Amino acid sequence: MKLHFLGANRQVTGSSYILEIPGVKDRRGVFRIMIDHGMFQERKFLKRNWEDCPVPAKSIDVLLLTHAHLDHCGRIPKLVEEGFRGRIITTEPSVELARIVMTDSGRIQEEDAKYKAKRFKKSNRKPKWPIRPLYDSKDAARAIKKLDAVSFGACHKLNDHATVCFYDAGHVLGSASLTVTVQTPEMDEPRTILFSGDVGQWNRPLIPDPTPVAKADYVVLESTYGDREHKDFGSVEDVLADTVNAAVERGGNVVIPTFAIERAQELLYHLGRLIDTHQIPRVPVFLDSPMAINVTELFEKNRSFLDKQTRNQLAAGDDPLDFPGLFMSRSPKDSRAINSIKGTAVILAGSGMCTGGRIKHHLKHNIGRPESVILFVGYQSPDTLGGQIVSGKEEIRIHGEMRPMRARVERLYGMSAHADRTDLLRWLDLVQPRPRRVFLTHGEESVAVKMGDEIRKTRKIDVTVPQYGEVAVLD
Repeated sequence: MKLHFLGANRQVTGSSYILEIPGVKDRRGVFRIMIDHGMFQERKFLKRNWEDCPVPAKSIDVLLLTHAHLDHCGRIPKLVEEGFRGRIITTEPSVELARIVMTDSGRIQEEDAKYKAKRFKKSNRKPKWPIRPLYDSKDAARAIKKLDAVSFGACHKLNDHATVCFYDAGHVLGSASLTVTVQTPEMDEPRTILFSGDVGQWNRPLIPDPTPVAKADYVVLESTYGDREHKDFGSVEDVLADTVNAAVERGGNVVIPTFAIERAQELLYHLGRLIDTHQIPRVPVFLDSPMAINVTELFEKNRSFLDKQTRNQLAAGDDPLDFPGLFMSRSPKDSRAINSIKGTAVILAGSGMCTGGRIKHHLKHNIGRPESVILFVGYQSPDTLGGQIVSGKEEIRIHGEMRPMRARVERLYGMSAHADRTDLLRWLDLVQPRPRRVFLTHGEESVAVKMGDEIRKTRKIDVTVPQYGEVAVLD
């Protein structure tokens, strides 16, 4: 077997792998399974989004999706446009979330292309390359039609030689770790390859804990926080309350770049509790993201996939994601109206790393205001707009213009949907007996290398930190 590493290699985004099973009796003598096909979001890797898949899309037989974050599913519509004809298999909630994410992404691609064309025309500048969307809404719709749902714990036969099983990864609603077990006539015994997807933390609100996976010969493990623990600077609600109350005193806004899946819902959960217990005043809270709004509605629809405490709360008629003063801003008109609000407002808008979407417009209106605060609640890749803001630069480029950085920048730790070093090792240790080999992906190069050194030293496991485009032979 061969395993191709086609994204999130010595970097965080663009998750994509292809597992090749030889000896299968078809026209090519090989069966190709793709796992994820996400969007690259670091600035220096953005050009890869426009490149065709290194393995021809028409030769891929099936695509397995761990979860519906953009850096895991964001290039699937382009893959379909390139000629992918197979099915996309994922969990029941992820089918619905991927439908939302890919539809929204296609719309944003179209809107951003129009906005850039208008901006270049206004400035009388010529773009370096043609302005067009990576894919459009029609491409997204074609990809959505290929989605097939499976249940957690259920195994699905891919062909006569390969089976996939999905396990709750505890990262976001519907997120999965998955195993592909292969047994061909040439093999003495079956081989199991475990793809972690993104592993969540234990004891988080709303989402169940990660489900352990008992056995695997090879493990592809994420390493986003593989070299450190999540910082504890007080409880999430204490820090959130202090930030909002300080903004109220100054008369500024709290602008929160927000991932639409999980992070937005967890923020609403905490803000609702703070308002209900009078720890912050009843300031208007705007969820300015059609996608995040749709995802929030899915939490109610998919309550059986939430943790026990949340299910009990909903059964008692208490919705933890709804409270007085919460406004859902669906339309562009609603979004623009937020900037005319007097006094303090809490504005949650995507994207979480400020790479696109409505957050850029809110940053444009607030980044020069000393009374406002930009509050980051998640990882910011260094090459993204969010990463540039947290780096302390005095000027930030937004929508083609340099703007002075006068707003306060704060970080809220403790809300990451990713496991930290301790939890990643805890998750890996649950795989028994120890796997033959671990591949570390989905982390910055220095982080993945450091984590790999620790696993080799303390677990005595062979570890590889693959390069982009590398192909590993699994014997």
